[in-house]
Amino acid sequence: MTTTGRRALLTAGVSAAAAAALSGCTSEEPAPRKPGAAELEAERVARAEAALRLRSVTASRTLLERYDAALAAHPALAPRLNPLRRSVAAHAVALGEGGTTVRPATAAPTAAPASSASASASASAKPTASPVPVAGDPRAALRELAAAERTASDAHTAALLTAPPEYARLLASVAAAGAAHAYLLTEGARA
Repeated sequence: MTTTGRRALLTAGVSAAAAAALSGCTSEEPAPRKPGAAELEAERVARAEAALRLRSVTASRTLLERYDAALAAHPALAPRLNPLRRSVAAHAVALGEGGTTVRPATAAPTAAPASSASASASASAKPTASPVPVAGDPRAALRELAAAERTASDAHTAALLTAPPEYARLLASVAAAGAAHAYLLTEGARA
């Protein structure tokens, strides 16, 4: 054999050994990392907050549907209801903003939980339920709307107990606005 042949053979052998060594390093997948207690707790808190946001947005959107139904049934009430409806719509948007994305603490790709983004996406879809019934009398419709405002306000107030601080402040503001709306829909008309 000539020197060129030996060098080529040696180079080929070293290359083959390096390729075998490198392929051996990448053939095994690392074992999934087990999440720590802090990661599991953070995931639990994020899931609870996402569920709370979904409930709050749903309560506001249900109220918004009540306003839409009342306006459709009694167009003469539009000057009185439109400002309140715009406020309720703004509350629904504000309550849904800043939703947390829940990431799984486990590394298993098949155990991926639903995120609040998908929850808010499903909440933004129009429900297929029948339209909200509205009383034929405008005064009765206003009383029903005031009762719906109180119900939504009570739901937001109850959610304060489990809400994170910043979201609790928002919920308190929306609940107070709902109480004011209920007053304006009933007692405010008499003043």
